[in-house]
Amino acid sequence: NISAYVPVIHGCDKFCSFCIIPYRRGREVSRKVCDVSNEIELLSRRGVKEVTLLGQNIDSYGHDLPGSVDLSSLLEAVHDISEIDRIRFLTSHPNDMSNQIIEAVSKLDRVCEHINLPFQAGDDEVLSRMRRGYTRDQYLKLIDKIRDTIPNVSLATDVIVGFCGETDRQFERTLDLLKSVEFDKVHSAAYSTRIGTIADRKFEDNLSLSEKKDRLSALDSIQKEIQTKINSNLLGETTEILVEGKKNGKMFGRNRNDKIVYLENELNNGSLLGTLKNVKITKTGPWSLTASLNN
Repeated sequence: NISAYVPVIHGCDKFCSFCIIPYRRGREVSRKVCDVSNEIELLSRRGVKEVTLLGQNIDSYGHDLPGSVDLSSLLEAVHDISEIDRIRFLTSHPNDMSNQIIEAVSKLDRVCEHINLPFQAGDDEVLSRMRRGYTRDQYLKLIDKIRDTIPNVSLATDVIVGFCGETDRQFERTLDLLKSVEFDKVHSAAYSTRIGTIADRKFEDNLSLSEKKDRLSALDSIQKEIQTKINSNLLGETTEILVEGKKNGKMFGRNRNDKIVYLENELNNGSLLGTLKNVKITKTGPWSLTASLNN
């Protein structure tokens, strides 16, 4: 494969009230930098050009390792593997997105300018019940810091609608945050109880399934408009993609901002696989882009 996922930290220490992960996977345990680097070195020898470093809360990587090791240290180590063209990472937590990590994304050429930073809800009371550990204002200030440091960054996020006790007004604050930030991508879900979680023990799941579906539909509709607008601004622009393979009958790749780009008139051009190409955007939509190869 051209791209590969590499787990670098297992488990989670956050204990968000809706999440079962800490109970199923245990506390956070980081892999050594040398072990991760060795695995990626082997992957590069097999033709892998892009790696995505994975963790339930990847920003806390290294806190359990000796010395001053963190995610920025790991990014720098992987960046030294010359055969790897691109590095990505997910998923981040607002409480652990440090200045060092943000600076590493800004200064390391092979680290893609894309950050997945879940906010989950736009209302402080809901965030408190979720045990997220930050406020709406703190999250928005972090977004400003990221954009100030990495001007060409794209942002993705995760949102849960219909969490226990969420009122119409509180849901509207989530929509307001969505409109204010204008994320490039949103992973949305309607809340459902996970047996054994804090929310299962302490809160009542008091919203009907139809209410949750209505809120999810409203959120997804707004986000579709946002993505349509953002992507339309790319029409005629040149972007660099790593060609990953064939999908929907066309060769495709992703640019550094994690946007899928289909190549027109390149239906079975296997020679492009694994190469970095500058392409010109000829068509845009909310979920993907179409482009032609630059001569």
